[in-house]
Amino acid sequence: MDVSTFATKGNLIKAKSDLELATMGYDLLDKKRNVLIAEMMSYIERAEKIQAKIDKIFSEAYRDLQAANIFLGINLAQRIGDAIPEEENVNIRFRSVMGVEIPVVGLEKSSTDGVFYSFSNTNHFFDRAFIKFNKVKEFLIEMAEIENTVYLLSVNIQKTQKRANALKSIIIPKYTDLVGNIGNILEDKEREETSRLHVIKQKSTQA
Repeated sequence: MDVSTFATKGNLIKAKSDLELATMGYDLLDKKRNVLIAEMMSYIERAEKIQAKIDKIFSEAYRDLQAANIFLGINLAQRIGDAIPEEENVNIRFRSVMGVEIPVVGLEKSSTDGVFYSFSNTNHFFDRAFIKFNKVKEFLIEMAEIENTVYLLSVNIQKTQKRANALKSIIIPKYTDLVGNIGNILEDKEREETSRLHVIKQKSTQA
């Protein structure tokens, strides 16, 4: 048997304290959920804008690359492209939003930044493609940050919602009923004790 159901003043105080904590916990979780949702929606809105930029610049870069292939030849354009090093300067740090660690991704400047081919071997189509593909790279890194952040926020929103629902639907009603039941029993006992004392007092007066 759960001793917390015994109708004592100590258990009533404990039940009221537990109910207060559960209510506070629900309020905090509800606020956390709302903050996380607002944060996630801001990232989704940002993602839509960046995706539009990626689509536009990538299309332009691809057209310039096609033109460069025509004027320079695919083999030469391929060799120049192979000389461009892979990006290895991606930096990832984290920031906390309501206890959720979300990534902040960026590019570090390095001595290898710049152009890695001779302008004498290319033309303006290749140069424009190079510049635009670099811009696309920056946007893709930003998009990776956003997609990971949205995923992490959505997972934590679900966890927070589940915990809030458990408090609202199970824990808070349980302690509300417990406080009411113990309170009613103690009130009945107090009335019985008052009546008993009243009867004893009357008998003492009559004696």
